Amino acid sequence: MALFTRKRGTSTATATLDASGTSATALAVDPALAALTGEYTVDPTHSSIGFTVRHAMVTNVKGSFTEHEGTLRLDGSDPSRSTASLDVRIESVDTGMKDRDAHLRGADFFEAERFPLMTFRSTTAQQLGGDRYRITGDLTIKDVTRPLSIDLEFNGSATDVYGNERVGFEGSAEILRSDWGLTWNAALETGGVMVSDKVKLTFDISAVKSAPSA
Repeated sequence: MALFTRKRGTSTATATLDASGTSATALAVDPALAALTGEYTVDPTHSSIGFTVRHAMVTNVKGSFTEHEGTLRLDGSDPSRSTASLDVRIESVDTGMKDRDAHLRGADFFEAERFPLMTFRSTTAQQLGGDRYRITGDLTIKDVTRPLSIDLEFNGSATDVYGNERVGFEGSAEILRSDWGLTWNAALETGGVMVSDKVKLTFDISAVKSAPSA
């Protein structure tokens, strides 16, 4: 995400009175963030969706899904109104080993021919403080849909050399693959199992702002 520079103003706190007359502190809208409000398309060339899983109890296997598409609706004035949608093509899984990738695509794991997409549809968004956000939504793998929360950091915005306005986010989440019916495993002679249940997901997202409709 080094192609981004932090282009934003500084939020200021203002004192307000609630209905009972008690003083409260409200966070003023940052004009620089408000200016980012709009529709964005995820740029798959400059984005990555990866995963890490423990293998044979002693090492980590890392992989990614190289084909994906998505959209973001950012509301810089009220981040809680922001939304995200992401479609990931299972066939594009890549761990650097052809036999292992074929196994992941097959019936023991993703059944890619029957369930070609993994999808995420956001339901809520929350600003945690500073550049940190949490987006929660429905993650669907195969025929199972369960809630997932992703912690994100806003890396900034920039206008690239082609005149496109871009924003960047990176984040992560942990899931138990068994919650989505991915239960295949093999016992080790020394104890334990071949593949851990816990999987770390990573997201490095670059998105381009869409031109306003006429």
